[in-house]
Amino acid sequence: MNVILRFLLDLVLRFVRTLDWVLLGALVALMGIGLAVLHSAGGQNPALVVSQGARYGVGLGVLWLLSRVPLMRLRDAAPVAYLLSLLPLVAVLFLGTGRSGAHWLDLGVFYFQPSELLKLSLPMMVAWYLNTRPLPPSFATTVASLLLVAVPTGLILLQPDFGTAMLVASSGVFVLFLAGMSWWWFVAAAAGVAAVAPVAWFWLLRPYQKDRILTFLDPESDPLGAGWNIIQSKIAIGSGGLRGQGWGQGSQSHLNYVPEHTTDFIFAVLSEEFGWLGVVTVLALYLVVVGRCLWIAAESRDGFGRLLAGGLGLALFVYVLVNGGMISGLLPVVGVPMPLLSFGGTAAVSLLAGMGVVMAVHAGRPVRGR
Repeated sequence: MNVILRFLLDLVLRFVRTLDWVLLGALVALMGIGLAVLHSAGGQNPALVVSQGARYGVGLGVLWLLSRVPLMRLRDAAPVAYLLSLLPLVAVLFLGTGRSGAHWLDLGVFYFQPSELLKLSLPMMVAWYLNTRPLPPSFATTVASLLLVAVPTGLILLQPDFGTAMLVASSGVFVLFLAGMSWWWFVAAAAGVAAVAPVAWFWLLRPYQKDRILTFLDPESDPLGAGWNIIQSKIAIGSGGLRGQGWGQGSQSHLNYVPEHTTDFIFAVLSEEFGWLGVVTVLALYLVVVGRCLWIAAESRDGFGRLLAGGLGLALFVYVLVNGGMISGLLPVVGVPMPLLSFGGTAAVSLLAGMGVVMAVHAGRPVRGR
């Protein structure tokens, strides 16, 4: 009996040895909270929860598979993954669907958002490119890396999806930042944005994008129109207080005052029903995930793995920052979901896939002293 138990234990350990339990625990906790909030925000609809739970299951399966891939193979696959990710971005411009553009491909069984692929393949590509060159990157290396970032970013802007384009771009730029890119590039980028802002306002931005910026600056100017969403979201956040109104008891959410309460604004539902304590708990879990990614990056002795793990961790931080700022009125509304809380399959699977790659970096690290 002891021999059988030992064999079974060894078999289980062989299958889970690549998993980072601190990172996985924080991710599972976030998914559990996400399902609980979704159950409430969706009007206690079990089908919604089951559907999202199934997507989490797929994401965890992808996480496990990618965590077992040797880091060298991930590095070699980066260019192919990057090029293959660009093909759906081109296809969605002609075959895509969406309320304000072409963001999704209808595959019959489910809707697929191609831009989510780039949140993983782009930082992989930039890390692969930089890993073969001296660091900190030279001017030519930086320009070439930024071109790798610019191609998918431009395709996503054509959909148009400004919020996702900026998030995808940030995932690549963070890899460059960790590689030692000079701060002057950020200064030049800020100056460039300021210079082209007037041109963009009059000739590039669409009316709904202008409305979002004007609403961000003064939501009370149109409280029953463009400013409705953010005003109701702030009311929901404020009404939560310290401990919240209770699970399933959020008046703003259940009376349909909070817009997109199962997707982009689900964090407002969390704030209303679980209060400050719930918000701090979720933010602490995000901090654990980001911190663990950065710790794994610091521990890695492989240049590609170090840049990739750090870039994915910082990108997740930006996703949380943008959604939190959006629903609280600190940033314009750009349609960015809260990771692992908002309802949606492609975003959840792509994020968990990224965490699987981080675990592969952790599993492939050299043992100290050897």
